[in-house]
Amino acid sequence: MIQNKKIPLEDFLNTRKEVLNQWETGSHPDLKLENAVKKLKNIPNHKNFSYVLKKAKSEGRTLIQPRAGVALIDKHIELLQFLEKEGHADFLPATIDSYTRQNRYQNAEDGIKESQRQNRSLLNGFPAVNHGVDGCEKVFNAINVPLQARHGTPDARLLTEIIHASGWTSNEGGGISYNIPYAKNISLEDTIEYWQYCDRLVGYYQEQGIELNREPFGPLTGTLVPPSISNTVAIVEALLAATQGVKNITVGYGQGGNLVQDVAALRALEEQTNSYLKQFGFSDVFVTTVFHQWMGGFPSDENEATSLIGYASTVATLGNATKMITKTTHESFGIPTKEANAQGLRASKYLTNLLKDQVLSDSKELTNEITQIKREVDILMHAIVRVGKGDLAQGIINAFKSGLIDVPFAPSEMTAGKIMPARDLDGKIRVFEFGDIAFDESIKEFHRNKLKRRAKKQKRELSIQMVIDDIYAVANGNLVGQKGEEKKHDN
Repeated sequence: MIQNKKIPLEDFLNTRKEVLNQWETGSHPDLKLENAVKKLKNIPNHKNFSYVLKKAKSEGRTLIQPRAGVALIDKHIELLQFLEKEGHADFLPATIDSYTRQNRYQNAEDGIKESQRQNRSLLNGFPAVNHGVDGCEKVFNAINVPLQARHGTPDARLLTEIIHASGWTSNEGGGISYNIPYAKNISLEDTIEYWQYCDRLVGYYQEQGIELNREPFGPLTGTLVPPSISNTVAIVEALLAATQGVKNITVGYGQGGNLVQDVAALRALEEQTNSYLKQFGFSDVFVTTVFHQWMGGFPSDENEATSLIGYASTVATLGNATKMITKTTHESFGIPTKEANAQGLRASKYLTNLLKDQVLSDSKELTNEITQIKREVDILMHAIVRVGKGDLAQGIINAFKSGLIDVPFAPSEMTAGKIMPARDLDGKIRVFEFGDIAFDESIKEFHRNKLKRRAKKQKRELSIQMVIDDIYAVANGNLVGQKGEEKKHDN
C-alpha cells in the first residue's frame, strides 16, 4: 500500500536499476548519479529554473513560457531558438510526444525514423527518451534560458532520469495531475508511486546541493474547474513532492475567466500552499505560481484570439504569477507555426511588461472570493487527511474513490465524475451538481444561490444547458453562456 513517506535511498536505487532498463538509452554513462551530479552542478544560473524563478519573484515579474515540441533534434532546436530570439521567451519547453507519454518507446522510434524520411515531424512532441541524454543535452546546450519537460506522462520515471541528467532543471507533472486529466484506467496508487520516484530523484539531487524545480500541472481538465478543486490537487502534489525532498515547487492554476476569481485563486493558492507545507513540517520549500492562459475553446479569428491572450496576460500579472504558460492564435486550428507561437509570446510579454508596476487593489469582492476558495480548500484537505487516516497519499486515493474530491470532465475512471460546474452572473465558476464532494451544506447553498441568481436573470431554468452554454461561451465572445450558445458555436 502506497504511503506518503520518503523513499529510503537503498529502495530508490534498487528501483532505479529497473527504471533505467526500460529502454536502451537508459544505459548512458551520464545516467550514473555521480556523473549527473557533476553536470548539474556546472549549470550556469541563467539556465537554472529555480534560480531564475527566485530572481523573478524577488523582482515581482511575471515570466513567460510557451509550449513547443517536434520529433527531430535539429528541428526542435531550430524551433526553440526561434521562440527564444523572436518570441523573447524567458523559459523554454520540450513538449513530449504522446507515444513517450505512454511509454511506447518503439512507436516513438518509428515516428522519429518516419519524420527523418519525410523531413517533417510526424510526432506531436519531442521524444526525449529515444533521443537520450546526448540528444537532450544537445538541445539544452543550444539555448540560453532554462529548459523544462512538459508532457502528461503517468509514468515519467525514465523520462525524468534522462532530462535531469541532460541538464534540464525543471519537470512538470504529478501522480494526480498527470493521471486524472490524461488517463482512463491507470490507478492513482500506481501514478503516485511513479511520481514519488520522480520527486525522490529530485530530492537526491537536492541532497547533493542541486536545486531543481518541480511543477504540478494546475489546470487539470482545463474546462470549468472550480478553483478550490485545482488548488487542492496542487497543494497535495506539492506536499507529496516535499516529502521526497523537493525544495523548489511551482504550483499552477488555469485561467477560469473571471478576473477577480482568477486573481483570488492565484493568491489563495500561493498562501495555502505555503501554509500547508509549514503545517506538514516543510518550512524550507520555495513556492512560486504559474498561470496557464485559457485552456478551453479558442476563437478562430486571430484578432479575437490575440485579445484572449492579452486578457490572460493581464490576469496573470495582476495576480502576481511568477510564470505564465502562453497560447497562440492558432489554438482552434491545431499545432501552431513557430511564427504564431512567437507572436503569442510577444503579445504576452508586452502586457506583462506594461502591467508589472501596477497593483490590483484589494476589494470586498476579491477578499470574499479568496476567503471562499480557502474555506473550500480547507474542507477538501480535511476530508483527504481524514479518509487517509493521516496519510496524504492514501487520503487522496480514497477521497477520489469515494467522490469526496472530484474533477469535472475527466477521462479517468479513478474519479467519480459526478461534479458539474457552471458560471454565475459574473462568470465565476460555481458548482451546479456536487456529487459526493466533501463540501458542507453552507458551501453548497452558496453555490446554489449564485447559480439561481443567474437563472433568474437570464429567465431560464437551472439546468445542464447552462453548463453546455458555458463550455462554448468564450469561443463565441462571451464569458457567461447565453441561451443557444452551443447552436451558435455549431453554426
